[in-house]
Amino acid sequence: MQKCINLAKTAQGKVSPNPMVGAIVLDKDGNIVGEGYHPKYGEAHAEVFALNQAGEKAKGGTIIVNLEPCSYHGKTPPCADLIIEKGIKKLIVGMIDPNPIVSGNGIKKCQESGIEVEIGILEDKCKELNEVFIKNQTQKKPFITLKIATTLDGKIATKTGSSKWITSPSSREIVQNLRNQHDAILTGSGTVIADDPSMTCTLPNGKNPIKIVLDTNAKTNPNSKIYQEGRVILATSKNTAKYPPNVEILVCPLNKNSKIDIDFLLNELFKRKICSILVEAGAKINSAMLKGKHIDKIYHFMGPKILADNESIPCFEGFDVTSINDCVEITIKDIQKVDVDVIIVYGLT
Repeated sequence: MQKCINLAKTAQGKVSPNPMVGAIVLDKDGNIVGEGYHPKYGEAHAEVFALNQAGEKAKGGTIIVNLEPCSYHGKTPPCADLIIEKGIKKLIVGMIDPNPIVSGNGIKKCQESGIEVEIGILEDKCKELNEVFIKNQTQKKPFITLKIATTLDGKIATKTGSSKWITSPSSREIVQNLRNQHDAILTGSGTVIADDPSMTCTLPNGKNPIKIVLDTNAKTNPNSKIYQEGRVILATSKNTAKYPPNVEILVCPLNKNSKIDIDFLLNELFKRKICSILVEAGAKINSAMLKGKHIDKIYHFMGPKILADNESIPCFEGFDVTSINDCVEITIKDIQKVDVDVIIVYGLT
C-alpha cells in the first residue's frame, strides 16, 4: 500500500479535480506483475495501467489500490468492471471513496462478483494523501493551505516592509513545490503593492497556479507583475475594465468590515473547479482566513532570525484575546530542518 501511495504522488499537482491514485497487481503467487498511477485528469486511472501491464498474469491475482475503484462512467469507464473482467480474486483498498457517487459501490460491485475485498490498509496515510479530494467531496469547498515565512518572533517583515529573505533558498524551493501542487495561489493587494510578486512556479516543468488577488477597491496597478501572465482572478467589490484580458473580474459582496466576503469568494472559486489554494499573503488576509476557519493546513517556514521590534509586521493580527484558553488550537503534523531553517506543518481541526 505504501508503494501505491508513492506511485500516486508521482502525479501530485496534475490530477485535480481527481484524487491521486496508485495501483499494484500481484499474480496468484504474490509477485508484482503490474504497476500504475493516474497521471492526469481525463486520462486513464491507475488500475487500468496496472492491469494492462499485468496482462494475463492478473487472472487469479490481487490488486492493491489506495482508493476504492470507481464504479461509474465518467471521463473513463468504471475500474471496478475492469477488475472483474480481468479475473482478479482479491482487492485490497486503502480507503473508501468519499465521492457519494462511488462511496462503497465499487467495493460492493467487486464483492458481488465473488472478489474478496480487504479495506482500510494504511487508511490514515491514504486519507492524508488525498486530503484535498476528501474536503472537496465532503464539504464542496477548496482545500486551503497557508504558507508563512517568519522570524523566530513571528514577524514576516520589518516596519519598512523589508522581507527578502527571511528564509534560505532551500526553503524557497519547497515553496515552489507547494505552488506546483496547488490549483491556485491567493494574495492580497497589500502584498502586490509592497512586493510586486509574479506568483509563478519557477520549477523546471512546474505548473503555474491560477493567481487570485483580493483587492477590495481595485487599487492595484494593472501593470503589476502578477497580472502579466497566466490566468488571474481579481476579487473586488467593483467592476472594472482597466486590467489585462487574462484577468477575470470577480465582483464579490463585502462583509461587515467592508472587506471581501471570503465565504462567497471560496464558493465561487470552487464553482470554477479550483480545488486547492495556497495562501501567500499578509497578516490581514492570514487572520481573516483563520478567523473564518477556512485554513486546513499551515506551512510555517521559520528562519533563524529575531527582529524584536514592536513595529515590525506580524504573520497574524487583529485577534482580541485575553485568555490563553481562547487561542486558536492547531496540531503539529510534521517538523523538519531544511538548511538553516525549521519547517513546521500544522493541521487545523
